[in-house]
Amino acid sequence: MNDIFETIKHVAFEIDNAIKTSDLGYSNSENSSGEDQLKLDVQSDIIIEKAFANITSVKALVSEEKEGVLSLSKSGKYTLCYDPLDGSSLVDVNLSVGSIFGIYEGELEGKNLVASAYVVYGPRIELVIATRNTKPMLSRVIAGQFKEIGEISMNEKGKLNASGGTQQNWSPMHKTFIDNLFAEGYRLRYSGGMVPDLHQIMLKGGGLFSYPATTDKPQGKLRQLFEVIPFALMYEQAGGEAINHEGLRLLELIPSHPHDTSPCFFGSKHEITALRQAYGL
Repeated sequence: MNDIFETIKHVAFEIDNAIKTSDLGYSNSENSSGEDQLKLDVQSDIIIEKAFANITSVKALVSEEKEGVLSLSKSGKYTLCYDPLDGSSLVDVNLSVGSIFGIYEGELEGKNLVASAYVVYGPRIELVIATRNTKPMLSRVIAGQFKEIGEISMNEKGKLNASGGTQQNWSPMHKTFIDNLFAEGYRLRYSGGMVPDLHQIMLKGGGLFSYPATTDKPQGKLRQLFEVIPFALMYEQAGGEAINHEGLRLLELIPSHPHDTSPCFFGSKHEITALRQAYGL
């Protein structure tokens, strides 16, 4: 998979340049979920598609920005599912955003995710890669190239709380649980970007990121193949846990459609245990 990881590094520089120099307005199209696409979303998707067109180990691409599967190399072993620019609406206010990649071998379901990666575009460009056999490895761009900084490990208990979704649409059970976290002294850290928020919790040692089932999105908002499952691997390999609202490991999800969503909770072991108790799981 080294060819895939090296291509992601190349892509990161191109997307970072696009973020700094390109038009931030809306395109005249919608993505597969019916959301208006920013021109930067479309451009980032094209950058990734072109970069992987000749990577022979990749048999297909599945993008959060498009319907269907794009077939590539007939001899390829892996399918790459990706969100080209998660949190793109934050670019115009100069907050960090990211790209997420899930590498699957076989059918597109959680158990077949073999590795994942994400890039953070902020004051610095950072890349995190994890496999089934390794802890997440943080790399940072130094002097124009990625340099490994070290492995990421989470504490048993954290201090941060990132709570997604509009509060008026939360269930009473979820609201009580979150209120209790704040009563215990947890700090709110939520930008609205999945990549920077989950990245912060991992690097700061732990805490909880939640995007629950809500009245307006009973199946959650975040996509399983592109966002939820790749980050689940990151958190488990870092010593944390990642589950859905029924207590199922996110790495056991079996999407019925490439763009299926799921309620999701990522955190240190202490916070996920508390969540299970609050939800009666």
